[in-house]
Amino acid sequence: MMKNTLTLCLLLLTAISISAQNKYTLSGYVKDKKNGEEIIGATIAVKSLGKGTVTNSYGFYSLTLPEGSYTVTYSFVGYKATEQSVILNKNITLNVELNTEDIELQEVEVTAEKTKTAQEKPISMLTLEVAKAKELPALFGEVDLLKSIQLLPGIQAAGEGNAGFNVRGGANDQNLILLDEATVYNASHLFGFFSVFNADAIKDVDIYKGGIPAKYGGRLSSLLDIRMRDGNNKKFSGSGGIGLISSRLTLEGPIQKEKSSFIISGRRTYADLFLKLSPNKDLRNNTLYFYDFNAKANYKLSDKDRIYLSGYFGRDVLGLANLFGFDWGNATATLRWNHIYGSKLFSNITLIYSNFDYGINIDVSETQNFSVKSGIDDIGLKADYAYYANPNSTIYFGGQTVWHKFSPGKFEPIRSTSIFQTDILPSKNALESSVYIDHKYTFKKRLDIRYGLRFTAFDVLGKSTEYLWDKTNPDLPVTDTLEFASLKKIKSYYGPEPRIALSYSLNENMALKTSWDHTYQFIHQLSNSATTFPTDLWVPSGLHIKPQISDQYALGFFHTLKKGWEYSVELYYKDMKNQIDYRDNANLVFNRLIERELLFGKGWSYGSEFLIMKNNGKLTGWIAYTLSKTMRQVEGINNNEPYAVKNDRRHNISFVSTYKFTERISLSLTWVYATGNAVTFPGGRYEFDGEILAFYPRRSNYRMPAYHRGDLSLTINGKKKEKRRFESSWNFSVYNFYNRANAFSITFRQQKDENGNPTGRTEAVQTTLFKLIPSITWNFKF
Repeated sequence: MMKNTLTLCLLLLTAISISAQNKYTLSGYVKDKKNGEEIIGATIAVKSLGKGTVTNSYGFYSLTLPEGSYTVTYSFVGYKATEQSVILNKNITLNVELNTEDIELQEVEVTAEKTKTAQEKPISMLTLEVAKAKELPALFGEVDLLKSIQLLPGIQAAGEGNAGFNVRGGANDQNLILLDEATVYNASHLFGFFSVFNADAIKDVDIYKGGIPAKYGGRLSSLLDIRMRDGNNKKFSGSGGIGLISSRLTLEGPIQKEKSSFIISGRRTYADLFLKLSPNKDLRNNTLYFYDFNAKANYKLSDKDRIYLSGYFGRDVLGLANLFGFDWGNATATLRWNHIYGSKLFSNITLIYSNFDYGINIDVSETQNFSVKSGIDDIGLKADYAYYANPNSTIYFGGQTVWHKFSPGKFEPIRSTSIFQTDILPSKNALESSVYIDHKYTFKKRLDIRYGLRFTAFDVLGKSTEYLWDKTNPDLPVTDTLEFASLKKIKSYYGPEPRIALSYSLNENMALKTSWDHTYQFIHQLSNSATTFPTDLWVPSGLHIKPQISDQYALGFFHTLKKGWEYSVELYYKDMKNQIDYRDNANLVFNRLIERELLFGKGWSYGSEFLIMKNNGKLTGWIAYTLSKTMRQVEGINNNEPYAVKNDRRHNISFVSTYKFTERISLSLTWVYATGNAVTFPGGRYEFDGEILAFYPRRSNYRMPAYHRGDLSLTINGKKKEKRRFESSWNFSVYNFYNRANAFSITFRQQKDENGNPTGRTEAVQTTLFKLIPSITWNFKF
């Protein structure tokens, strides 16, 4: 008995001594040695303990370990790993700089850094490397980050030449696009042919198709998180390019060496400059261009404090002489303050401004002239915290409040001689607030769990005019009008948004993962066109429009192999409530009673995603395949039966490859295939009052022809010399190299014979935007 008691006491004392062992924290930043940029997602590992962590979105890490001596390895793909010997007997701040790898091709497979293990990659989340995106062929040679992410599984292009995208059956407006934490409401130039993101100014691109952390909310389908570069804090440098339709220039450098830096980046097309050379006077007076400008500065106040100020300004301008003018654009501004409390608590306080607006001018004559303006403005404040309790446990918490101002339309004459009168649609305001807590925990290296809860409240506020009518028959007159004074509450919505994601490691190279997201969306984009368009209208939830709600479930298997190979399979199911669709022949243009044009129902989407990727060697790239189905059921549409939505595409295939012949010469090839969009075409015709009219039997009764296209790109870099600061390269690309005539639209008209007389038959006419398009771009940096 005494022996057993003594043994028990010894075990208890041993446990107490182990638990009481001193622990200290190693923290700091991981940076690029050449330019001082913080590295996002760098790995910090202590192999002797089998523990580690990764840097956050600002390059910061924190690792709490028992007292002792350790060899700590810092690594990131594309950089040389470095080891640091650390005697941890107190809290230590250690900032580390990594060198980019400069190795010969034949050595790549031997010395290149190992990619992340299967368990380290979050479910339904993908990272696009900007350097790889720059190698891919692009329309008119203009590198486009949004077009690049459309080559990944589960992400579909909205249409030919369109920068809009759909994720796992979601609509365009169900994607939250953030640029340095500010919302970008219209991410396209030239009606969707190009995106607003200049790749030269971008550091990191992450897209979440599911498993979205509780920190983010407000959209049902995806989060596209884009981070701008901070700028070189060691020396002044620049880069740019001159292409067939646009040029760009980026300048960056230290404000105070290794303490502060700046970056400015501009891009502009010049199609309008060529129009001025035309012998046709009407063409010379036309205008067609876009520009965008990125700027960012940061300053290190102390070892624990740093501030960032960044902004984006972009605009499209289209004009036909002095008769017609159309312009639209975005503006964002972000002011952030990073602070480190001790060595375990990291905070980021952010002040955000975002604006999107458009304007249309019609000036036909002294009496026929008017302008239309519309837009949305956001002002927000965010507070995000991360507490690094230990290598197995990190707690994220914080909150956000955003003031939305919706300006649906202002119609007014340009001159006093106009026959038109001023008309202003009622504006609306909304306050969207949320708090969240998120916990990431690892159980014995095998099981990672991230669970969180976000609670969001949405208040629609006056000054506003609201209309009531009999919803069983929207064609009846308005029954009542309600006036709400400034800041008077019109309607409130609120609800919890639980999230959970689990990852179980079968071994170091294989992992099973699953996730569930419950999300709300309180603001909506109204558009009954097949593609994104600047005049699409953003409206808040309110008396007549309920928030959209989604539950998404995902299950995946991930496997990393030797020599940089990896593959994954994901299955998902998404259930959506309060989905918005439109009555037949809906009128969304400057409509004071636009809610009467809307119908509401449920939607669902499910599918499987396959990805095979090779990251190392002379040949790199991936093959992505998505098999999916997206349906909707709305009372009052299609005899109340389910129907396919316009972005339902059963099959999507992407093939992407880059082959490096030498360090200077590389060839890239992409090939895409997609089932045609679901569309509503006439199923018959009838005569009424002497006119032939189309009869539409049901929604989504046909499909567009299948879409496929191949692109090629050849990059030739100039010779590198040690003392030569100026470098250049040439990029030759061919868009749609086998000249496929893909359908942009199909319209119907009365067929006529060779003499121009109606035959009594209806014929379909296909419009194709782009066939084979070669381009050339000269890139440089110094």
